[in-house]
Amino acid sequence: MAAAKKAVAKKKATKKAAKKAVKKVAKKKAPKKAVKKAAKKKVAKKKATKKVAKKKVAKKKAAKKVAKKKVAKKAAKKKTAKKKTAKKKTAKKK
Repeated sequence: MAAAKKAVAKKKATKKAAKKAVKKVAKKKAPKKAVKKAAKKKVAKKKATKKVAKKKVAKKKAAKKVAKKKVAKKAAKKKTAKKKTAKKKTAKKK
């Protein structure tokens, strides 16, 4: 029980500390609001550029997919070519 009480006491202490910290942050926030707005705009800009970057990445991925399809087609052609040669070999054996 004693240990549990200590834990509860610790929680309360940390809560108080957290509240103090919040108050400090609140004080700091007042002048920072203007800065935050500017920062938010910057973040928004960054997000916009990220979106553009993502689109580029998406395009690259699409291009890769096309390339993969081409490779797959080549592989398929090779397989058919192998089959043809295999048939020829069996014909010779006969």
